[in-house]
This record gives sequence, C-alpha cells and structure tokens, in this order.
Amino acid sequence: MKRLAFFAVAVAVWVVLIAARLYDLQVVRYEHYRGKAEQQQQRVVHLDPPRGTIYDAQGRELAVSIQVDSAYAVPPEIEDPAAAARAIAEVVPGLDTPKLRAKLTRQLSGDRDFIWVARKLDPPVAAKVRALGLKGLYFLPESKRYYPMRELAAQVLGYVGTDNHGLAGLELVYDAEVAGKPGVRTVLRDARRGTVVSPDLSFAEPEPGHDLHLTLDATVQHIVERELAKAVEERGAKRGSVIILDPETGGVLAMASYPTFDPNDFGSYPAESWRNRAIADVYEPGSTFKIITAAAGLEAGVVKADDVIDCQMGGINIWKGIRVRDHHPYGLLTFAEVIAKSSNVGVIKVALELGNERLYRTIRGFGFGRHTGIDLPGESGGILHPVERWGPIDKAFISFGQGVSVTPLQLVTATSAIANGGSLLKPHVVAAVSRGEARVAKYPAPPVVGRAISPATASELTRLLEGVVTQGTGKTAAVAGYRVAGKTGTAQIPVRGGYKGYLPSFIGYAPADQPVLVGLVAIAEPQGGQYYGGQVAAPAFGAIARQVLLYRGVHPKRDRLVLWPGETVMASLPKAGAAPGAMPAMSAMSAVSAAELDDGDDAAVGVGPDPSGAPEETGGRPHAPF
Repeated sequence: MKRLAFFAVAVAVWVVLIAARLYDLQVVRYEHYRGKAEQQQQRVVHLDPPRGTIYDAQGRELAVSIQVDSAYAVPPEIEDPAAAARAIAEVVPGLDTPKLRAKLTRQLSGDRDFIWVARKLDPPVAAKVRALGLKGLYFLPESKRYYPMRELAAQVLGYVGTDNHGLAGLELVYDAEVAGKPGVRTVLRDARRGTVVSPDLSFAEPEPGHDLHLTLDATVQHIVERELAKAVEERGAKRGSVIILDPETGGVLAMASYPTFDPNDFGSYPAESWRNRAIADVYEPGSTFKIITAAAGLEAGVVKADDVIDCQMGGINIWKGIRVRDHHPYGLLTFAEVIAKSSNVGVIKVALELGNERLYRTIRGFGFGRHTGIDLPGESGGILHPVERWGPIDKAFISFGQGVSVTPLQLVTATSAIANGGSLLKPHVVAAVSRGEARVAKYPAPPVVGRAISPATASELTRLLEGVVTQGTGKTAAVAGYRVAGKTGTAQIPVRGGYKGYLPSFIGYAPADQPVLVGLVAIAEPQGGQYYGGQVAAPAFGAIARQVLLYRGVHPKRDRLVLWPGETVMASLPKAGAAPGAMPAMSAMSAVSAAELDDGDDAAVGVGPDPSGAPEETGGRPHAPF
C-alpha cells in the first residue's frame, strides 16, 4: 500500500511538473518561442520594385523594368554542393571562373537557410538553370532594368546595379524618384527542410517608381550617334562628342560620346566608354572661343563689323618678344573678315582694346568657369582663372581660346545664348516627372540664368558667324536651303610641357534667322594629316543639321542657289584660283581648299620669333585633355 501511495504521489508530482512546463512554454513564453520558430521556418526577402520608365521627347521607351527570375538556394537541401556549383556555373554567364565557382561551392556547403545564387537572370539563362533540376534551388521574381535601344544615349541614361539603384547618368541623379519602394516576400521552410513561397504568408508588393520624360529625342540622338561614329572612324580619331541643344528652352535634344557602350551589359565595356565626355572633359577651345571675344567687343562698342583692323601681315608681339602668328599673312581686314578668316592677330587687337575686366566679365556672363547645372552627374566647371591672376599675356591667348578650358556643354550653352537673342539658359535633360496620374513639368518656363549680351549684339554676331560658313573657314558646314551660322576651331591638346595632337571642332546653329538647334561637334586626335575643324568637324555638323532640320519639320528655303560640285548649297563660291586641297570625297569639301579651312589655331600655339631676334616662348597652360 505504501508503495502504491508513493507511486501515485510521484506520478502526481510528474504531472504537475509537466503541466507547469507546458504552461511556461505555451503561455508564459509563448511569444518568445513562436518568434524563434518563425525565424527557423521563415525568411523575409526584399524584392526590388519596378523602376519608373524613362521616355524620350516623343514618348518612346528608353529604359524600362521587366520581371525576371532570380535563383536562390537552401544549402542544407543541396546534396552535392561541388557538382551543383559546377552545373550552375556552366549555364550562368559570369560564374564560370574557378574563383567564383569555388566561392559558390563554399556557400552551397554551408548551413545557412538562404543564399542568392544568381540574380536577375535573362529568360534564356533562367530556363537553363531551371532545366538543371537541382534539389534545393528555387526562384523568385524580381525587377530588372532593360534598355530597349541598347547603346542609344547610353552615357546620358546611365545604368543600374544588381541592387536596383542607379550608378550613373539619369539613373543616378533621379534614383530617388525612379527607384520605387521595395516589396517584401516571406519564404516558408517546412519540417522536411523544404522551401515554399506561400500566398498565405505576409507580403507587400513592390511599388513602381516615377517615370521620367526627357527633352532628348531618340531620332535626333540616333542621327547624332551615327554621324559621330562615322566621323571618328573615318578619321581614325580616338574619341568624339556631339551635343544638340534647343536654344529657346535649353533642352538637350541629343548628347553623345564615342566610343560608347550597351548599358544592358555595361560591365563588359571599358570604364572609359561609360564617361560622358560632353560634360566631364575639359579642353582648350581654340578658335571657337573667338565667338566670345567678338561678343565682348561688339557689346562694349570697341569694334563694329565693318571696322578695318590691321592684321600686320600675320604676326603681333604681345609682350617681351612673345609673338603670335596668323596662319596666313593678312593685312587689312574688316572685323567681319577677321572672324570669317579666323585671324588671331585681329582678335587679339580687339581683346587689347577691351581690357581684362570687360573681357573677363563677358566670359563669365556666358557661363564659363562654373557648372551649367545640368541634371547629369560628373559635370566639370572648366578652368577660368580669376582676372586678378591674369598675367600680361593671358588676355591675348584667352581671346583665341588658349589659357582657358571649357567643356563641350559650356560652349554649346554659351552659343545658344547668341542664337536665342542673348539669354543664357540652364541646359537640362528631364522635361517632366510623372507622379501617379500627374505629370509635373520640371521647367514650366525656360530656365533663364541671366543675360549674356543684348539682342542687337546677338543679331550682329549671328551675321558675322554666317560669314564664317558662307565665306570663311566653315564652308563645309553649309546645308542646302538653310542659313547656317557657326565657327570652326582646331585646338591643340595640352600635355605636360606643351601640346600634342589636335581637337578639331565646329559650333553652330541653324537656321541662322530662326534657330531651332545649336550643335557642337568635337573630334579628338584625327589621323591622316587632316585636322582642321573645317575638314573634320564642320562636315559632320552639316550632315547632322540637315537631317535634324528636316526631321523637325523645318523646310529648306529655295532662295538664290549656288552650285558647288556634288551639292547645291546656300553659300558663295570659293574665290577664283583657290587651289584644291587633298580632300576626301565629300559634298562641299571637294570645292574648298585646305587653306580656306585653316582656322589658325595650330599656327598660334607655336609662337613665332620676333623679327627683332627676341627669344621664342610658348603660350597657353596645360589642362586636362578632352
């Protein structure tokens, strides 16, 4: 009986202890253990949202988000990690190196509940991974950025990393607006260590980002990129840039750098091709900068178009025996002829009349020496030394584009101010942002930064720049049926201790009487002996302008036509007796001699000897090359 009573008491105590323990586990510490169970059974995965679409000016898609599969693994379920890693590496591009395959093998051999194997797979690759049929390998849908027009406007659009954040271009600048809000998905692991995505578990769908609507037009961009590539490749040049701007709004119609890349696979291209040289690279502009000196002289009233300037048969002493030469021994020229023929001596004389302060004030008024504020990353502000630091020769050299450095964007923005009557506008790429149903314009009115020159000066300067195309160094930029204004340049590329190589360029606008486009073409280091802006850059500008004007509905005017061999153009014939140079088979170039296209930059940098026998010195300052 005592044994039975003892046994009953022991059972009762055991039941009480079990009940107490169960109460502690299921009531007192219920929340604690439920949380631990959820941690073991569930994993929260953050899913990238669809980024907003980027549209061109006509509503065409330039960047979109598509849904693709991402592969993940549950390592404890992988039966043979080494074999699985080997099989995956064979079908997934980028994983087929010994180092990455070894890393994947280590990850698959671990005891973690979740690892990413390969994210944002292209559909064909995802199909191959699925076909492997590996146990412990699963898939989740994610958003991937896709650029349907491939290389088009690559440096402007930029690209996106695996984490769905912008790394360059508009994708970087507008990342906060375009990125969207990530989604959340809960992955469940059952008692047999299997993994499923259950619709009953908590989840939140990703929220798409806002859309961008650009000023950039895909058709204009295509024309620009095609002609730029042609100019660079035909001349054996190293690189080049083109910008086309709307002078009335400041909107960028096209912006291209060559070589370029495909943002869908940016990692396969050299980092140099990612660089937006149109805004990031600085160079000495050479004779294209004579536009600014001319604007300063006309605005200040120190010179008029028909004023006669003695160009001293092609040479001028500027300080202590330092002599600047012209490319031809010009004597008396009107100021209009000084600009048309690109006389260094004539421009220097205007700068000397202006003085440091007025020239510097005009240069700053056109936006040089500071950022334009364009909505793209990596813009350079150029180099313009404060006027207090100018030495005795700086004014002379700056007047024809040496000793100052600019970006292509700065120069085309300044020229736009001349084309629109004197207003300096802030250049921009994004016209509007779509927020839900609302489309918010970024600039309801043209973003005016300031007034560079008066409308009267702009009109007079346009007349001078038309003369460059009809009678001067820019004849190869002429376009049949349109009035074109512009200026050539053949800048030398500064290196340590001097200059090496050339950067021919052309800046212009059309139609000159009612401009709808302003463009700059710059080609770095062309080969083959032809390196003047009139030989290399001006023909490319003419080809681009003709196509863009027709595309934008600006019809040619059939005024009095003059026939050049190979093309009908709105321009004067070359002077009788002009010797034809060795030119390629191009429309207008076959009728224009090399001498007529020489804008004098190459002659100016090698400063000539003073007739008195004073020692030679070189001019300009070394800056980062374009």
